[in-house]
Amino acid sequence: MRIGILTGGGDVPGLNPCIKAVTWRAGERGWEVVGFRRGWQGPLHYNPDDPEGSEQQLMRLDHESVRTIDRTGGTVLHTSRTNPRNMPEDALPQFLKGRFKPDANGMVDCTPHILRVMEHLGIDVMVTIGGDGTLTFSAHLHRQGMKIISIPKTMDNDVFGTDYCIGFSTAVSRSVEHINSLRTSTGSHERIAVVELFGRNSGETALLSSYLADVDRALIAEVPFNIDRLSEMLVADRARNPANYAMVVVSEGAKMEGGSLIEHGDADDYGRRRLGGIGQLVGQEITRTTGIDTICQSLGYLMRAGAPDALDQMVAKSCGTLAVQMIADGKTGVMTAVRDGNYTTVPADTCITGKKRVDVAAFYDTDAYRPRIAHVRGKPMFLN
Repeated sequence: MRIGILTGGGDVPGLNPCIKAVTWRAGERGWEVVGFRRGWQGPLHYNPDDPEGSEQQLMRLDHESVRTIDRTGGTVLHTSRTNPRNMPEDALPQFLKGRFKPDANGMVDCTPHILRVMEHLGIDVMVTIGGDGTLTFSAHLHRQGMKIISIPKTMDNDVFGTDYCIGFSTAVSRSVEHINSLRTSTGSHERIAVVELFGRNSGETALLSSYLADVDRALIAEVPFNIDRLSEMLVADRARNPANYAMVVVSEGAKMEGGSLIEHGDADDYGRRRLGGIGQLVGQEITRTTGIDTICQSLGYLMRAGAPDALDQMVAKSCGTLAVQMIADGKTGVMTAVRDGNYTTVPADTCITGKKRVDVAAFYDTDAYRPRIAHVRGKPMFLN
């Protein structure tokens, strides 16, 4: 048995422990594990007609090579947001140019090449660790006859079909730590702090981080906000605080009423431009309407930096072990999942059958712009 493995999309803490678990559990069965570098970019840039020149796209994984990787964050395989099913023709490796007919938008589907690479390398099953983009292409490969096991990861915890994604706990823990650290400067200068967190479509990370850090207000991606009303609330919050400061957390995907997402730069392979800047805009508007200076801080990649916490280690290693267990049982075309507190699997295409967002009615006060978590009996551990 020869297993391929890759990590796609944004990195999160917990990827390395998952890679290690897959490698060790497979090795115990005498199976070989081959890592593809840089997500789907690895197989896309692998040329079966030049295997020697394509070796840099691969990483041979064994017990010794992964022995210590779980002690650090990120991914030793590196990552990218490459989508082989929707590639700009001019972004293809030279050996692929002209082989596929572009659509009306100049995009090409390189699925046949990916399948050819897997056959050439003798990959029996692919284990793919990623978010919506990575796992959507994995589900597509499954429909084309490729045996796959998907493992969800994202610090937004927004992959549909699972209660928990690798990286979420550490991202919340990092956010709470940095939010509380920022209190000293905010209080010293008697300002209003605006802390921007990652979260394009789902505000769950911002919701839980603000809840755990007892932040005054939280703006989530699911609910547009009124900047004048927010400013009034923060002025009152600041006045009630003996230290004379206030704090608001903002999802990068949050929007003002009547406004739109703050995006910049060129679109990636999935057609998405980078988000970022809503926190700065909110801070400027607060100062304009109140006359109070603000501290605007985007936590950005600090949320996903460093080693995973204990929960992400646990989930990552368990999902890697479950993936190998499913392969041994002859059950592929599935995504590992956590449901109702138990490890399980769901069909691989579950991630594209719905959207996972904050249950606003249950967990958010749309009038006060803050978490509303007064009843937790019977609720999931992560309130999602």
